[in-house]
Amino acid sequence: QVLLVESGGGLVQPGGSLRLSCAASRSIFLFNAMGWYRQAPGKQRELVAGIASGGSPNYADSVKGRFTISRDNSINTVYLQMNSLKPEDTAVYYCNAETYSRSYWGQGTQVTVSS
Repeated sequence: QVLLVESGGGLVQPGGSLRLSCAASRSIFLFNAMGWYRQAPGKQRELVAGIASGGSPNYADSVKGRFTISRDNSINTVYLQMNSLKPEDTAVYYCNAETYSRSYWGQGTQVTVSS
């Protein structure tokens, strides 16, 4: 069983920054890819940023230049640095990790961008 625990969400004003963390209960080397998704009320869950093992990060067009995904293999943690936040970034953000046979999800962390 793999546990993914997100943290770092909260309320921030437009233009502000947040850093989300996703701590995995096992080595993230075991995953083919990890990523961050988000789901706003009434909308489908969408990929925000992803990083494959040994690959380059990829981003949704709506967050390019503002969000950065990174990983610290030594502590089995993936981060999402979010800058220049906009109200439309408001959503529950989920961490995802994939092997060849399974997909794992965290419980989600709420990000609210509002003045």
